[in-house]
Amino acid sequence: MIHFAWPWLFAMLPLPWLLRLALPPTAPGAALYLPHELALSATLQARGAARRWRLWVAAFAWLLLVTAAARPQRVAPPESLHRSGRALMLAVDVSGSMSIQDMPLGAQTVSRFAAVKAIAGDFISRREGDEVGLVLFGTHAYLLTPLTFDTTTVAKQLEGAAIGLAGRETALGDAIVLATRHLSKLPAHPRVLVLLTDGVNTAGAVAPMDAAQLAASAGVRIYTIGIGSADSQTLSVFGMNLPAPDDDLDVATLGAIARATGGKFFRASDAGQLASAYRSIDALEPLAKGQSLLRPREELYPWPLGLALLIALSLLPWPVPRSRARVVA
Repeated sequence: MIHFAWPWLFAMLPLPWLLRLALPPTAPGAALYLPHELALSATLQARGAARRWRLWVAAFAWLLLVTAAARPQRVAPPESLHRSGRALMLAVDVSGSMSIQDMPLGAQTVSRFAAVKAIAGDFISRREGDEVGLVLFGTHAYLLTPLTFDTTTVAKQLEGAAIGLAGRETALGDAIVLATRHLSKLPAHPRVLVLLTDGVNTAGAVAPMDAAQLAASAGVRIYTIGIGSADSQTLSVFGMNLPAPDDDLDVATLGAIARATGGKFFRASDAGQLASAYRSIDALEPLAKGQSLLRPREELYPWPLGLALLIALSLLPWPVPRSRARVVA
């Protein structure tokens, strides 16, 4: 099926005829009488026929140019496209305390950030149909990956992130404000923020509860996940076990943030609980089961455009080579 993206451009078809009417006519020349009047009349008739032929060819070239400008397209049969319209932002704490190794993962104990990357990466890769973005926050909050349907790229960006990339402190409020700003730009519903942290707000210009009220007014639902074992007292640095700071996870604030936005708070003291928190979020924010239709379009304008250019070349006054006369002595 052929479809024109800009059919209104066909209104330009009579433009050359209108220009011809608007221009002043050429002044007629004086009559010239020659003795070979019949031969001259035949020559003029031949030239008139050639002129009419060039006029029709030029009109056809103009028709092709206008057709190309109207952007003819071949519309393919509709294809199903899995899209939920949900926008989900992941805000991950990369402050210094995320390097504490107190998260059992399989047969070994890994750092909090390593557990987040392993489990959150799997959570992101399974969000097919959602627009997913990534915010990292420490002393400051940064948008690492804008909202996109390319969940594989978001998971790779999280895998390449490092502790301390955004500073050593924790700016919970700034992270919420930054994520809310980007989520509110989209018409998608619902808008979801998953906030992962192991500490208390120690930096930033916005208080966490003020940021939560802003998110609630923007229709953003926040799920908060508190990471880290309360029994952890060791910090592994370059292979050495050093005393770790006391667990200062602000459970009350994280719970209040979630309640203020209609979300939920999860406590993750080990990798198993962290994975369980993500499964719970999956259940609360299920993937879409519906389908939308996409109709691919193939642009066809190069064909009439190329043909019009070829025809225009044939109308140019190409020089005719003259044969040299032989001189006989």
